[in-house]
Amino acid sequence: MAATREDVLKSAMELPEADRLKIAAELIDSVTEEWPGWSLDDPEFVAELEHRANDGSRSVPWEAVQAQLRADLAP
Repeated sequence: MAATREDVLKSAMELPEADRLKIAAELIDSVTEEWPGWSLDDPEFVAELEHRANDGSRSVPWEAVQAQLRADLAP
């Protein structure tokens, strides 16, 4: 029986952080499909990043972002 995404994620989450980061980078590198609009070579994308960084809105604490990501990824 093949491992499910949930099984793989559960096992990966038990690894030290450095190993999880390496796996994450390897997974991202394995994706061959282009991510539209996610290139630092795209001047419009860079302009949008600069706009968002300088728009004066309050920042969101990393802990809040992390909690939301975990909630979104929960099975």
